[in-house]
Amino acid sequence: MATAPRRYLVMAIRQPGFDAGVIEPHLAYIGQLRAQGRLELSGGFSDGSGGAYVLRAADLAEAQALADADPLHLTGASRLTVFEWNA
Repeated sequence: MATAPRRYLVMAIRQPGFDAGVIEPHLAYIGQLRAQGRLELSGGFSDGSGGAYVLRAADLAEAQALADADPLHLTGASRLTVFEWNA
C-alpha cells in the first residue's frame, strides 16, 4: 500500500548578484508543479530576499529532486533548502 505524499517546505534565498531574468522561468516551473498536483502553496517574501513553496512528495529525495530542477537552483540565482514539514 502506497503512503500518502508528505509536505516539504522549499526555502529559496536569493544569492548576491541575483538575476531577475530567472523569475519568469521559475514561475513557469512552479506552474508546472501546480498543474501536476505537486505544489500546495508558493509566494515571495515581502522584503524581496526570496520566497518559499510547499511541495507534495513521497519522500525527501523526491522533494529535493523537484527543488533541484527549479531554474532558481539551476542558474545559481538562489539557494534552495528543502525541509520535511509537519504542517
